[in-house]
Amino acid sequence: MKPMGSIPADYRWSGDGLLIGGETVEDLIARAGDTPLFVYDMAIVRDRIARFRDAMPAGLALHYAIKANPHPDLLTAIAPLVDGLDVASAGEMAKALTVMPPDRISFAGPGKRDDELEAAIRAGVTLNLESPAEGARALAIGRRLGVRPQLAARVNPDFELRGSGMRMGGRASPFGMATAEVAPLVAAIDAGGGDWRGLHIFAGSQALDPQAIVETQAETLALAQRLAQQIGRPAPLVNLGGGFGIPYFPRERPVDLAPIGKALQQILPSHSQTSHAIELGRWLVGEAGVYLMRIVDKKVSNGETFLITDGGLHHQLAASGNFGTVVRRNYPLALASGKGGPDEVVNVVGCLCTPLDRLGDRVSLPHAEVNDVIAVFMAGAYGVTASPSAFLGHVPARELLLV
Repeated sequence: MKPMGSIPADYRWSGDGLLIGGETVEDLIARAGDTPLFVYDMAIVRDRIARFRDAMPAGLALHYAIKANPHPDLLTAIAPLVDGLDVASAGEMAKALTVMPPDRISFAGPGKRDDELEAAIRAGVTLNLESPAEGARALAIGRRLGVRPQLAARVNPDFELRGSGMRMGGRASPFGMATAEVAPLVAAIDAGGGDWRGLHIFAGSQALDPQAIVETQAETLALAQRLAQQIGRPAPLVNLGGGFGIPYFPRERPVDLAPIGKALQQILPSHSQTSHAIELGRWLVGEAGVYLMRIVDKKVSNGETFLITDGGLHHQLAASGNFGTVVRRNYPLALASGKGGPDEVVNVVGCLCTPLDRLGDRVSLPHAEVNDVIAVFMAGAYGVTASPSAFLGHVPARELLLV
């Protein structure tokens, strides 16, 4: 038997099984029409936003990185609660523009095509430039259009977020530019008719150690101050990145916001020409999502029991361990509907014709039968849009937002 991560404390149970937003999974499946189904509970997202506001200094802006989950209904619900949206493609930008004014949207990511740069410039969205060459292209497009482009510099810092699941700084990277390139870029923006909007400094993500986050934020602010001196004026906005993780696996604990907020209260300048923002994705929405799959077969092979479901890695790649995880570990799972019975050790697998399609590796669950429903938690971030949904041509997952 292998351990699983902990089910978030937001969820409740009744005699009919798992409750999401106070409703049974069978009622939710009936409303959505079928499984596989992602359910997102907006009450949990609102709770995370309230926790952030309570812990952080007044005036610190909160941006949502929509790559975590760009579901249109979720974007509509979250937009009034945050101060900005961060996008990473023209497709995401188009979605963001339906719910947020362009001056509160920023567009990051390497390899932006000229047509993407042009779309952002026409709309008035801020481009987080990843290189001086990208800046030159943006300025040329702005001159051709007769439009003043809104341009920020994404910085590749010479430090990383200690203990982060995905490190974005302190090494050679396609993301952002070296610190020595920033001041010349801002000078080129000024000379080329652009509007410099600030700095985006992202050192890593999926960190659970608050002290590591505190240290990185202090280094980020110090770097922003040094760059402001080199540029000759303060940045209008410094995006400190994010990095707040969620506890997917055994022995992981939720990140404690209190020391982070306390430290920022002490080091953020109280009177400054610079605004500051934190950009979060999975921390806001990851725990709010549950992926529901119905068992279509149950079999025993060489002494091991397999629960074969109508879901799989084509919808929830990360839970299968195939989304950057070095050592595969089990996300939290549960028997969400059915009578249950004595616990048994099972493998929860999907419907794809590949041995990689395993969402629960020798986990202990109550006795389950065909037609019962299995829930995979921590499914609100990097689910549908981060998974190979076209692989083998199975039906797409349905999505349902509980407001």
